[in-house]
Amino acid sequence: MRAALPAPLGAEAAARPTRFAAETAADGELLDRLRDVCDDVSVADQARVEAGRDWWPLSAIWAVEGNVPALPSAVARPANAAQVAAVLETCNQAGVPVTPVAGASGVCGGSIPLFGGVSLDLTGLDGVIDVDDASLLVEVRAGTFGQALEDALRAEHALTLGHWPQSIALSTVGGWIACRGAGQYSTRYGKIEDMVVGLEVALADGRLIRTGGTAPRAATGPDLTQLFVGSEGTLGVITAAKLRAHPMPAQERRAAYGFPDFEQGLDACRRILRRGATPAVLRLYDHSESARNFEVETTAALIVIDEGDPVLVDAGMTIVADECRTAEPLDADLTDRWLAHRNQLPPLESLVRAGIVADTVEVSGSWRTLPRLYTSVVQDLRDIDGTIAASAHQSHSYADGACLYFTFAGRPGAKREDAEAYYRQAFDVVMAMTLRHGGAISHHHGIGLNRGRHLRTYLGPTFDVLSAVKQALDGRGILNPGKLGLPTGFGTVWEE
Repeated sequence: MRAALPAPLGAEAAARPTRFAAETAADGELLDRLRDVCDDVSVADQARVEAGRDWWPLSAIWAVEGNVPALPSAVARPANAAQVAAVLETCNQAGVPVTPVAGASGVCGGSIPLFGGVSLDLTGLDGVIDVDDASLLVEVRAGTFGQALEDALRAEHALTLGHWPQSIALSTVGGWIACRGAGQYSTRYGKIEDMVVGLEVALADGRLIRTGGTAPRAATGPDLTQLFVGSEGTLGVITAAKLRAHPMPAQERRAAYGFPDFEQGLDACRRILRRGATPAVLRLYDHSESARNFEVETTAALIVIDEGDPVLVDAGMTIVADECRTAEPLDADLTDRWLAHRNQLPPLESLVRAGIVADTVEVSGSWRTLPRLYTSVVQDLRDIDGTIAASAHQSHSYADGACLYFTFAGRPGAKREDAEAYYRQAFDVVMAMTLRHGGAISHHHGIGLNRGRHLRTYLGPTFDVLSAVKQALDGRGILNPGKLGLPTGFGTVWEE
């Protein structure tokens, strides 16, 4: 079941102005056709309001004022993949947009039905289909919530995915894949794209296709599975996935270290990965976040957790200790504090009501660029009028680079327009500096609506190739229009 969003809205919000006013209606004839192919189709105001937003912080700002970002004409809740395909075919024939949504845990506006139409609620596609213990493969329906899946794998099969996003209780398998997500243990287990071996996908014209999943490796043309990973519902709707699993870890070890500055901590992380160690958690906090999260006032704190086969864990932690030998040893209990709060949800509603605009922005870059990227972004955020806090931590590490997770908070003017302007300025600062330093403008939250206006710049000429793929698979443009910055025939996305 989907968790409640910040600043709950009642059915009366359907009568108020929406932030994105353009709407494509689903008329009575289309609704009748949808009800012929889908078990549950609702036009109730409460259902439409709940489908009109996600965890994007700007949605919380509007919700506190009683407004919803956008409203679908109807909410369709298919019970299986065949019904998903039939809904898409029906809407495609009518030229009506479809916005896929499941847990609504995204923070970039990716599941907001910008142009009305039909909101496609995928939470009815739930449950494990098959577990191949010999091959360590799990097939699961896309609407399955993360915590339920992990609990079932552990209790019934002694397996784990190792995928632990902060939103694990709120998010679904399909959402992870659609947004190219990452769990907090990704240095050990990989990001979601490393776990996916095959997909079932419903296309805009109603075809239901399968990609990959039949062998560990194949030279059978381009990897079409990865075409849909990260496509955010713009190319097709993921209905099931086959994922790599792992035996439950037999051992866990923890450590914590302090560095004089953030740059020295980054270099230690780089050296650890360079030597082949892949501790599950390798998170480095700058001085501001070390003080805020761990009450460590004079150091950049690094927390380390590893799990798995004891021989491998011991070898990896030996490398960690060797590369951190000049750092200050910190109490390993800091990892307990992190574990206790790692899935804590941001208090968006209370912040907005206190006049504070805040968000996190995750980007990534090579080890060579990360120190400069960190310094320039934090400084530029602090230079924005109204900023009261700007900080960062390194959250996911790889041999060639890492993710930087920036946090900003500001107290702009009292008007809603002031809050929105501050938010967009802060976000644009992070995007601009990331582009200048050659980094990726998203590491795991995806693009959605919020980053869409930056994707063409990031991809360059490749963006036209993505647009051509969109045209080939979704010629009428009904699939999640307005996301990924892709062209749409339904109207203007942002009011500039």
